[in-house]
Amino acid sequence: MTLAPSLVTIPCLKDNYAFLFRTGDRVAVVDVPEAGPILAALEERGWSLTDILLTHHHWDHVDGVADLVDATGAKVWGNAEDAARLPPLDHPIRPGETIRLGDDEAQVWDVSGHTIGHIAYVFDDVAFTGDSLMAAGCGRLFEGTPGRMHESLSQFAALSDAVLIASGHEYTASNLAFAATLEPGNPALNSRAAEVAALNAEGAPSVPSTLGEERSTNPFLRSHVDAIKAATGTIGKSDADTFAAARRAKDAF
Repeated sequence: MTLAPSLVTIPCLKDNYAFLFRTGDRVAVVDVPEAGPILAALEERGWSLTDILLTHHHWDHVDGVADLVDATGAKVWGNAEDAARLPPLDHPIRPGETIRLGDDEAQVWDVSGHTIGHIAYVFDDVAFTGDSLMAAGCGRLFEGTPGRMHESLSQFAALSDAVLIASGHEYTASNLAFAATLEPGNPALNSRAAEVAALNAEGAPSVPSTLGEERSTNPFLRSHVDAIKAATGTIGKSDADTFAAARRAKDAF
């Protein structure tokens, strides 16, 4: 089965996204920055929410959970290892497990780095990545090390270019502007920047993206590329060292 045909990107707060989808007899949302826009999207489609999937504990991904549970009775899924920092969990899960929702299954991945205990839900055609792998970037390392985040993102090498990357914020334009400082001659990067500028001008979301787009334009998946190593002064060093240098540069951008 595939989730993509039913996937709805819901703008929340200033620049957050929640993601709504339907599979079989289940309707789920990934992350809940606020309840109102999600309830409106459900009402518009005549859907009844059954499940809430949480990627990590930051307030702008969980603050609407209580209101949404009160309104819908949906059950909450999240990382058992981070339960103390999450809203109450009906389904505590752990990295390495596979969960089933309706007609589809998802692998639960540990993608720690932005936070420790951050998880991604990886379905056949959509990966819900929160603030780990993001459109043209990755989350700031509030709790993890660059090495830990590099290891987390390296897992995506196993997936197809066609997989959608449903990440949590509209940061794509600024992320691409940083990427251009490292690879100004990358034609895929320049083309994507123009496409995102057009979407932003229309008020349309630039996420989800495809993993293929990320592989060709996201510097945090390109630590092996000579141009990135040269730009970060890490020629001859490991890909993890290149990643760390790129992340430090992004923090100062």
